[in-house]
Amino acid sequence: MKPSKRLRTTEDEADAPAGGREEERGAADVSIIVPMYNASCWLDECLQAILHQDFTGTTELSVFDDASTDDSRRVVEGWRERLEARGISVVISGHNSAQPGGVGYAKNKAITQSCGQYLCFQDADDVMLPQRVRLQYEASFLRPNSLIGCKVQRVPEGSTERYTRWINTLTQDQLATQVYTSHGPTVVMPTWFCSRSWYLKVGPFDEGGKGVPEDLLFFYQSLRRGGGVARVDQCLLVYRYHEKATTHSVTEETIWKLRVDFLQERVLSQWESFIIWNAGKQGRKLYRSLSPTNREKVKAFCDVDEKKIQKGFYTYEESKQRPKPKIPVLHYRDASSPFIVCVKLDMTGGVLEENLNSLLLKEGTDFYHFN
Repeated sequence: MKPSKRLRTTEDEADAPAGGREEERGAADVSIIVPMYNASCWLDECLQAILHQDFTGTTELSVFDDASTDDSRRVVEGWRERLEARGISVVISGHNSAQPGGVGYAKNKAITQSCGQYLCFQDADDVMLPQRVRLQYEASFLRPNSLIGCKVQRVPEGSTERYTRWINTLTQDQLATQVYTSHGPTVVMPTWFCSRSWYLKVGPFDEGGKGVPEDLLFFYQSLRRGGGVARVDQCLLVYRYHEKATTHSVTEETIWKLRVDFLQERVLSQWESFIIWNAGKQGRKLYRSLSPTNREKVKAFCDVDEKKIQKGFYTYEESKQRPKPKIPVLHYRDASSPFIVCVKLDMTGGVLEENLNSLLLKEGTDFYHFN
């Protein structure tokens, strides 16, 4: 089924991207969306992989150059003939301003100039495996209101080992329940694939620029809209780690606040009371970050550390209340659900998971992971 062609405005026509206007090109099944900034050293590998996709539908490559100062645009132009010979239409545009507009801005621009019924997001420094577009298209066709991800191979090998393991081993249920952890979206942005109609319902991406986690904001908005999260359980992307990645420009505190707000909105608003699992630094920080209403719902902390348990309580020293609130600290075996678990995943040698299992708790009902 072909999507209907969207109308272009006069402004669109004045800044028509190289590759022709949408009416002239006709609609594609899939647009591969590539925001680009100073990526010339990775582009040959990225574009070679796009050339070798085994998808048999119609494909378009939409690239937006976000004020690169290297020869990224020339590199992409150098691939145009080979891509078009394989039936992949190529649309390239960009700007030469003194400053880049940011990842969210570049993604929105690349999508606006594209015409595919489905969108495959591809970072210029990553490499897709040959079956990526085909398998994610098949999954997205069945779930048009979902963000579809996939498993990844991280390079260099061993970088972000815990994060990579988390990406690749979450169960389908955990894709929905572990959305509050510091790892961010449970299907990582460089693997996203979705219908254009879903992007239009959820988006656009935030264009705040450097320091704004546009992927997390979009992910949370997708969930608010009732969107699903799914993963093709095959490795379909080589996901590169390097110090220039835009991820490094987002502060932990920015992510923390977004996570706390979303947790309060989606989970704590539904609970009358709960226990924070971890009486240490992270658990106390979560408590202090909560709204006054939700702090009052915290009936205790629980822990395994005998020193913390023997102390008996945590005093909220920053409180303006008198007397200052004192929150009991219990052994986890003496505590009752629901819990917000503030212990780092995959860092206790399986002890945390054993303790949770010993209480016969169900994730997403009796507890949520926050760290």
